[in-house]
Amino acid sequence: MTSALKIAIATTNPTVGDIDGNAARILAVREQHASADLIVYSELVLVGYPPEDLVLKPAFQRDAMDKAIELAAATNDGGPAMLIGSLWVEGGKLYNSTLLLAKGTIAAIRHKRELPNYGVFDEMRLFTRGPLPDPVEFRGVKLGILTCEDLWFKDVSEHLMNKGSEILISPNGSPFETVKAQDRFEHAKDRVGETGLPLIYVNQVGGQDELVFDGESFVMDAAGNFITRHKAFVEQTSVTNWNKTENNKWICEQEGLPKKNDRLADIYQAMMVGVRDYVNKNRFPGVIIGMSGGVDSALSAIVAVDALGADRVHLVMMPSKYTSEESLIDAADAARMMGCGIDNIPINDAVTAYDKTLAGSFAGTKPDLTEENLQSRLRAVILMALSNKFGKMVLTTGNKSEMSVGYATIYGDMCGGYNALKDIYKLDVFKLCAWRNENHPDGGLGPRGQIMPVNIIEKPPTAELRPDQKDEDSLPPYEILDDILECLIEGEMPAKDIIARGHDKETVARIQHLLYIAEYKRRQAPPGVKISARNFGRDRRYPITNGYRDKKDN
Repeated sequence: MTSALKIAIATTNPTVGDIDGNAARILAVREQHASADLIVYSELVLVGYPPEDLVLKPAFQRDAMDKAIELAAATNDGGPAMLIGSLWVEGGKLYNSTLLLAKGTIAAIRHKRELPNYGVFDEMRLFTRGPLPDPVEFRGVKLGILTCEDLWFKDVSEHLMNKGSEILISPNGSPFETVKAQDRFEHAKDRVGETGLPLIYVNQVGGQDELVFDGESFVMDAAGNFITRHKAFVEQTSVTNWNKTENNKWICEQEGLPKKNDRLADIYQAMMVGVRDYVNKNRFPGVIIGMSGGVDSALSAIVAVDALGADRVHLVMMPSKYTSEESLIDAADAARMMGCGIDNIPINDAVTAYDKTLAGSFAGTKPDLTEENLQSRLRAVILMALSNKFGKMVLTTGNKSEMSVGYATIYGDMCGGYNALKDIYKLDVFKLCAWRNENHPDGGLGPRGQIMPVNIIEKPPTAELRPDQKDEDSLPPYEILDDILECLIEGEMPAKDIIARGHDKETVARIQHLLYIAEYKRRQAPPGVKISARNFGRDRRYPITNGYRDKKDN
């Protein structure tokens, strides 16, 4: 009877749809950790998570299942068995499954029971709900498989306990949110507390469109203590040593635990990994960023440099007659500190040309927001021309506060392929800039030490589209605006509760109105890194045509 096991925990970065590439990564981990008895990978690691409607394509299903059989055959060499996640078709039904590959065969298949259907998840639309899974036997040891959402409810773990499971294993594709890691830990503690069984939790890492996965795989003992934990946002495989005690309980040997990130470190790492994987997995040679001398473009550029390296980041300053000398100096200083070159392409001549072109149609009208937006749209034309010429992707720079209330120009500063700040409120933009000046992110490719001029952080925010313009000319201070927005978006709070926090009635009503009428813009915005519990994307699916307004006394 087996009394000792070496179980490797593989926190890897799969690419959705890249079945051959993911299989190669799986085998590379196996080759590097040949001393293990079993290697555990994350949910749907073979096809990538979340695969969305790719899994409905019959050819994709066939290719994934064929590749799983190939991987199983590879285990006939006497090396480690593997527990991998992939799709599986059985009885004409499609499942999100975990496969035990051992001794050259698919030794066992278990299907995911709880299918999430909220926020960014649409699994009920794609997969069939599996039955309560029985334990998988490996070398005489009963392993209880709880696939991702199965961990969040006690039904599956209770069934596995009653069926004699000795170790719980939870393969996951759990995306990052600022409070998600703590939620995972709490649910894990609940399951081990209810069952009296230790738990292996394996999550993937890396970016997939708007989602970023933070990894942070761990082992928890039956008392709810961490025995080992991987660093967040890092690919890592570790071999854990398990021994069976005299009272037939499995114990994992304690390992040192890495320091936990603080909130700002987590957010910055998520932005960096999201940009890196979106650019690299989509095979862009780099990014182009319009620099304004302001805090949003500077932070976007720093994140890009940390993600990709300064040589892959192309900065462009496009001054108009309203651009201050201060902004020109700040943008140039930021580029120098980051190690990037910066182009200076004035737009005055182009603005004059468009003014002349439109003079007849605009006759008898006064200059207004139209002329301001024209400057933003001209800058977008320049950035997209550079993108077309050199192949680099335009990285947009609008933050969540601006996107919420429509203070972004469609086909202007919203024009681009991806946005690192899309889910970052303005106050957090300032905090992240200060954090980066004092810290260097794990895996960051940018310089150490101060990397942003302090003046960029401290000066009043402005779009510089008219003389002496400031954001607070038309918006409440960000301390007020961001709190109202967080109440409306993440909290879905009624107006009366927001007013009770000390906010002005008319201000709350105005911000809510701006939030609703900007929906059409957000539908046309590029994807961006999900940070909060409710980002502008699949998390929040409001109608564009929307006649509802929350009454002030509700």
